[in-house]
Amino acid sequence: MPYTSQERDNLRAQLVAAARTDPRIIGAALTGSAATGLEDRWSDIDLLFGLRNASDLPSALADWTTRMYGEHGAVHHVDVPFGAAVYRVFLLQSSLQVDLAFAPAAEFGARAPSFRLLFGVASELPHVSPPAAESLIGLAWLYAIHARSCIARGKLWQGEYMVSGVRDHVLSLACLRHGLPAAQGRGTDRLPAEVTTPLLAALVKRLDADELRRALRIGVEALLAETVHIDEGLARRLQKVLTELASPTRKAQEQT
Repeated sequence: MPYTSQERDNLRAQLVAAARTDPRIIGAALTGSAATGLEDRWSDIDLLFGLRNASDLPSALADWTTRMYGEHGAVHHVDVPFGAAVYRVFLLQSSLQVDLAFAPAAEFGARAPSFRLLFGVASELPHVSPPAAESLIGLAWLYAIHARSCIARGKLWQGEYMVSGVRDHVLSLACLRHGLPAAQGRGTDRLPAEVTTPLLAALVKRLDADELRRALRIGVEALLAETVHIDEGLARRLQKVLTELASPTRKAQEQT
């Protein structure tokens, strides 16, 4: 059975209570949707713990991991390092995701607006910057080049991956332009319809070369349109090469 909101909230309260009694932990904060009032039925648990000493990190990870498996039904976990902090992400038998982050005291603080202090003292930290628009543009055309190569080589699954990468980076660019979170698709569902509706055509509907070329062409057109909003000169420089790269005539050229 999937977890309920009440079960999630009860577990979070238990974890915070345990953190208050752990002498290595000098502070705890809610992060993620619960910190900003956007939590819903499917939200996970996101907690950040500040450690008294950086040297406590290995033992804290080990002990809290034992707790999660022994008391709370964890079935697997994965680590996501960030600076000197480690985000240990657990999957429970109920399908609930629990992110427990451990950071030295100097790195225990808000990196984003989604931070609410529960106890202790937080350090003043710079917020994580959103991805740079020019970097997203560069990654998008890089995916487009590889999509073209994969299609020509008959590597259709990899080609689909690359075509989707073009579309996803265009959506990230649009999120930046509209002041929405640009990482991991977090702002995509809040984009206006005039951005997302044309990109429906960039979804790959079947795994064959002609369909991949069609979706790539739509993605490239959207990339160029989005780039105009950021740097018209760059859009002009990219237009010829990207348009030719995704042109329907490319198929005939590749077969000659």
